[in-house]
Amino acid sequence: MSTTDFLLYVDAQFISPYALSAFVALQEKGLAFDIQTVNLAAEENKTPPFTAVSLTQRVPTLRHQGFRLAESSAIAEYLEDLFPASPIYPRELRERAQARQLQAWLRSDLTPLREERPTEVVFLQPIDPPLSAQATAAADKLFAIADTLLPADGLELFGNWCIADTDLALMLNRLVLNGDPVPERLATYARHQWQRPSVQLWVNRQR
Repeated sequence: MSTTDFLLYVDAQFISPYALSAFVALQEKGLAFDIQTVNLAAEENKTPPFTAVSLTQRVPTLRHQGFRLAESSAIAEYLEDLFPASPIYPRELRERAQARQLQAWLRSDLTPLREERPTEVVFLQPIDPPLSAQATAAADKLFAIADTLLPADGLELFGNWCIADTDLALMLNRLVLNGDPVPERLATYARHQWQRPSVQLWVNRQR
C-alpha cells in the first residue's frame, strides 16, 4: 500500500527514458512518492491490475489520490499546474512552449536512433555496432536542433534547468555514453545534466 499521496509506476529495469522523466519531475517538485515496478518483459502492463490503472497501459503512470495519469509529459504538466511554486518548466510563455515542443519532438521522432541506441546503452552497457545511415541522419538532426536551442556556452536550455533538459540530455547520452561521436559542447551539456541530483537518484538505482 502506498504511504504517500503519489504512486509512480515505472519499468522494473529502471531503463525507461519516460519513467526517468516523470521520476525527475516528482523529485524536482520535492514531492514524496512511492514506486511500483511493472515488468514490461513479462507484459505485466497488459494485464490486470495495471490495465485498470493506466489508460494507455504504459509506464510511467502516476496515481494521485485516486486520479490516474499516464504519459510522462502529461505527468510533468499536471505536476507543474498542481505545484507551480517549484517550477520544472520555464516561467516565460514562449520558452515554456518551446520546452514542450522539444519534449513532444523527442518522443515522436528519431526512431532509428532510439532503436539502434536503446536506453540499455545508457543504464546497462554500451554496444558495438556502428550507426546506420538512417540513425546517423537522425543523430545529425538531433545535434542541429540541440545546437540551435542551447545558448552559447550554456549548460541549460533556457538559462535555468527545466524538465526538457533532462529529456534532451537522455537522448544525447544514448550516443555520449556509448562512445559515439557527439559535438563537444553538446556532450559537455549532456554530462552536466546527467550529474543533476534528481537524475543521479535514478541512474544509481539497483538494476
